[in-house]
Amino acid sequence: MINNDVLRSIRYMLDLSDLKVVEIAKLADPNLPLEKADIQAFLKKEDEEGYAECSNLVLAHFLDGLVFHYRGRDESQPQRPVEKRVTNNVVLKKLRVAFELKDVDMHQAFQDAGFPISKPELTALFRQADHKNFRLCGDQLLRNFLKGLTLRVRGGG
Repeated sequence: MINNDVLRSIRYMLDLSDLKVVEIAKLADPNLPLEKADIQAFLKKEDEEGYAECSNLVLAHFLDGLVFHYRGRDESQPQRPVEKRVTNNVVLKKLRVAFELKDVDMHQAFQDAGFPISKPELTALFRQADHKNFRLCGDQLLRNFLKGLTLRVRGGG
């Protein structure tokens, strides 16, 4: 999925203000050069004036910030390096960690979106990329997961 769409979906899901998105991203790195105006540009549609592409760096910091926002930072652990390339699989993993989702919760989110997946399909998404059973998370899969998670978080159904 396009980084801007992921950011837009999560912002809607959590009902975050532009400023809150900046605050969350800065939890991962307080020196991240990100302002409210940047977020507003990322949230515009591609054909709108002032649209800007959300970089992997910004999305990675935002996703890491979400983990810190919901779970707190473990000071005893060294800080993990920020993802260089944010794939759909990475987005899925970060959201799973941030919201402390178990397999059953993940399956429920897909079910709620009308897109049920099997246990092997789900576990394949979280394997290492070099594992023989690894499966890339497609845009449709991530879109449906975000939809199901939004229903869960916002209480709609």
